[in-house]
Amino acid sequence: MKPLSKIACAIAPSATLAIDALAKQMKADGIDVIGFGAGEPDFNTPDYIKQAGIAAINANKTKYTPSAGTLSLREAICKDIKKNLGLDYKPSQICVTSGAKHNVFVTLQALLNEGDEVILPAPYWVTYEEAVKMAGGVPVIVETTEEERFKLTPEKFEAAITDKTKCVIITNPSNPTGMVYKRDELENLAALIVKNDIYVISDEIYDFLTYNGDCVSIATLGDEIRERTVIINGVSKTYAMTGWRIGYSASNQQIASVISNYLSHSTSNPATMSQFAAEAAYTVESGDKYEMKNAFDERRRYFVDRVNKIDGVSCLEPDGAFYIFMNIKPQLGRTLYGTKIENSVDFASCLLKNGLVAVVPGSAFGAEGYLRWSYAASMENIEKGLDRLEKFLREE
Repeated sequence: MKPLSKIACAIAPSATLAIDALAKQMKADGIDVIGFGAGEPDFNTPDYIKQAGIAAINANKTKYTPSAGTLSLREAICKDIKKNLGLDYKPSQICVTSGAKHNVFVTLQALLNEGDEVILPAPYWVTYEEAVKMAGGVPVIVETTEEERFKLTPEKFEAAITDKTKCVIITNPSNPTGMVYKRDELENLAALIVKNDIYVISDEIYDFLTYNGDCVSIATLGDEIRERTVIINGVSKTYAMTGWRIGYSASNQQIASVISNYLSHSTSNPATMSQFAAEAAYTVESGDKYEMKNAFDERRRYFVDRVNKIDGVSCLEPDGAFYIFMNIKPQLGRTLYGTKIENSVDFASCLLKNGLVAVVPGSAFGAEGYLRWSYAASMENIEKGLDRLEKFLREE
């Protein structure tokens, strides 16, 4: 038989979903595993959103929609952007897709030509590197440090730019670190983006979940940077709608038209009933998202305090999202339960098998010596999970 696609065969599976799948399988087998792997709110979708989806089905709103989404949803998104960012977008500049992840993929397909370089500040979300490769691009990994709060500095950014650089991806707030860029930090990056005439994909899916001040969108820093920015967002995290699969991009008209054309030949449109549910999320005033945010904040503060009291591990306090990026470098080289811990994969695997706690190794995000914990979990499970971590680390 002839070989399969070289590009497709080179794609690595998502480490976050792989860890979560293994943990769920162990639980299905009757093993008491506590999972901190997947970035999924543990809350249910608010009732008013579910009812909007059910009403759409009952009203037979189950047919095809425009490839970029229903006009009413795109209008609602424009109003939401105006309310939160003060920016004016037309519905034709909004492309609704089957989740924000899908829009990252489609945006890269729209922007890149073979061999174009995309700068990825590490730690980065696992899908970015593979999505760049799938679009024929070349990922350029720029390492950031804990001392830099895992943020891309202007000096490192400028040093990575070449005549092949087409784009940089900034996640704000960050997955996996939870760090949030300040306005002046974004202004410095924006100046280099405009100077070198490159694009920026600004993944803002966690923008509502910030705890030490609001999240600034790089697109708000002037017309020149806005013209080069593709904002990625959606309903998954803010409204606990991960399975509904609705995300969107906001961009200049040329990029939006290319994305819309691409969608017309791939997915055709996102699930129609999910679009009506998302429209309700954006248009109905409700306190549900604030209750979820307050719960995440309480867990965040507990998690940080607790981790930093455990010998041999530590973490920075995240400003947003719902992740702790735990430093395990003092554990490297140690033998635990008969396993030599050489890297974060070794540690995560050993912790899962012997501590019955599922986390994601930092190497999946381009950052060795760290683990990502999601605190989108109940306080009871967080307490129990950290108890197990302490017990695991006491093994001689």
